[in-house]
Amino acid sequence: MALRKLHALSAALIAVFLSVHIANHLAGLAGATTHIAFMEAARSAYRLGAIEWLLLSCVAFQVVSGLTLVVRGWKARRGLVPWMQAGSGLYLAFFLIVHVGAVLFARGALNLDTNFYFAAAGLHVEPFQYFFAPYYFLGVTALFTHLACAAHGWSRSRRRVTRILIVAIPSVIGLTLSMFIVLSLAGALFPFEIPAGYKATYALPKR
Repeated sequence: MALRKLHALSAALIAVFLSVHIANHLAGLAGATTHIAFMEAARSAYRLGAIEWLLLSCVAFQVVSGLTLVVRGWKARRGLVPWMQAGSGLYLAFFLIVHVGAVLFARGALNLDTNFYFAAAGLHVEPFQYFFAPYYFLGVTALFTHLACAAHGWSRSRRRVTRILIVAIPSVIGLTLSMFIVLSLAGALFPFEIPAGYKATYALPKR
């Protein structure tokens, strides 16, 4: 029970950052320059040393605690919503490991600004778009689904129809936002050119 409460507390802290991150992508629907301008303003807060380390620590704890909770409750899990929560949680753990790891590697080892072009580059180099399109789509969808399932668990005293809507509405919102975010990164909503330095990170070795 203590681990579950700490997992929820950590999730709440991460959710503050993720709400800004999702807002950043929504602002980016107006164009790459708008996305980058929003990000630069937000970075003045979340890239402060103490805040960034707190976020990274919460992400690490969230992955470990989440995987632990999934394994512990595997045999006791009954019904669709608990399995949706477990499945979305497993994907989020995968997404956080890959995404945060890639950002830290790009910043530290490649000296790249992890901005809109960094996020979009994989969708513009053959054949990596076949990984990154579902990767981003499922990442945002899993986030909203996981939070919806958690809210469902906290609303046991509500009527059944209310509890269904608590899961259904955020899940549909997540699906919709996922679609628009992927379309914007893929260049389907507005034109942009990926700088060569970002594309170069996906260059396959010549045989």
